This record gives sequence, structure tokens and C-alpha cells, in this order.
Amino acid sequence: MKPAMKERATLSTLAALVRPVLNLLLRRKWEGTENLPQGGGIIVCPNHNTEIDPLVVGHFVYNQGFFPHFLAKASLFKIPVVGAILSAAKQIPVERSSAGANRSLSVAREVMDQGGAVIIYPEGTLTRDPDLWPMRGRTGAARLALQTGVPVVPVAHWGANELFPRYAKKLHIFPRKTARVVAGPPVDLSEFIGQPLTKTVLEEATTRILDAVTDLLAGLRGEQPPAQRWDPAVRGQNATGRNFEVSPPADLPPTSPEEKP
Repeated sequence: MKPAMKERATLSTLAALVRPVLNLLLRRKWEGTENLPQGGGIIVCPNHNTEIDPLVVGHFVYNQGFFPHFLAKASLFKIPVVGAILSAAKQIPVERSSAGANRSLSVAREVMDQGGAVIIYPEGTLTRDPDLWPMRGRTGAARLALQTGVPVVPVAHWGANELFPRYAKKLHIFPRKTARVVAGPPVDLSEFIGQPLTKTVLEEATTRILDAVTDLLAGLRGEQPPAQRWDPAVRGQNATGRNFEVSPPADLPPTSPEEKP
């Protein structure tokens, strides 16, 4: 089954508008494109360190022959014009109710049946880690993968955060930055297939996904990630919003490689 004409036209138009701007603002260095399985739908799980990285990751995925689809707050679909564009592009509304969650799953399945890419940030929001490493994740990507059996492709990117730092108010255009994106082989979740989707199973699968993303990012940055993944709940930080810069208590474990025991 192919994407509907309206969806194809909307996404192609958006790509025609966005790609020239991205190419002007950012050099690009892409690796691992051979790791995106062809011939079917995929789930793409990237790290999340700037508000503009959906454009960068969407560009990467689109150029490999996949129509990108993001999970977006259901409230955005109620905004005039914006909502119409999101619906026409078949982006996926996320609602908190059980019925809403089932509708989201239904749309995601349809997207993947049509050979599209569902892009899910396993962290759920911009990382709270002060050094921009992936933080503790949420289980939505793992749940969708185990419910559908669709391959999960880990993706890491670095460089767009220098153009537009996390929660910045303006672009840092000069000097021109380079957006580096790398895709890894699909994450092996085979040991979890067929198991009841308990909290433990979902958290272990999520950790497997985040480990793959973190390893890719370490390669891009040429740095060693922290020994323990940042956990906002432990650090007393808000799960959402800009007001999250909380100084960790002195007895918490170190976060930088140099401070490892």
C-alpha cells in the first residue's frame, strides 16, 4: 500500500520548502544510511538535544526514501492551518486517554504498513543531561516496536545543537555548522518478542534502544558517555518545560567520564 496522494503531496511540498533552508544553514555528513531497511516501515529512534533536530532527522530519513512521521501533541492538530498541515501530512496525534492511544497506534501501524518511518524520541522530550547525552527514556518506542514487530533503527546526530542550542532564542548561524547524522543497525529486540508487555520488559527494551543511540552519539562526539544515564526524576527536575536546570545534590553519582570512580 502506498501513501495517499494528499499525504505524498503535503510531505513533498514541505520537503521542497525545508531542505534548501537546511542545506543553506548546515553542512551535512551522513553515515549508516545502509542500515535503514528498505521494503517496509521502520521505527526511527534518535537522540533529542535541540528543537530543530526533527527537521534534521526528517531530512535524513526523507532522503533515504522514507516519508517521515512524528508523534505530535493532539492539541497541535486543533490549531488552524497547523492542524490541517499535520493531518494532511499524516503526522500522528498523541492523546492521553486509552482510546486516543489506540488511535495513535492505529495511525502508526498504517504509516508503517505503507512503508513510512515513524520517528519516536525514546527520551520523550529534550534531554535534561547538562552535557546533552541521552537521558532516561520512556517506553513508547519499545511498546510500539514489540506490538508491531517493525525494525527499530537507532539514530544519533550532533551539530544542529550548535546552530540552535537547547531552548535557545536565536540561531547561531556563523560560522556555518555541520550536522552529522548516523544510523546504526536495527536494535535486536528478539528476546522480548512474545513476552507480556510488562513494565520490566518495556524498560529493558527501552534501555537496549537508548544504549544503541548513546553508542552512536559517542562515536560522533569522540567522547565517552557518562557511566550512568541522567534521570530527571532522581535529579528533582520537571519532566517537561524549560524550567529544569536544577543543581544535583552532592551525593548523586558523577555524570562526566573524568569523574568516574
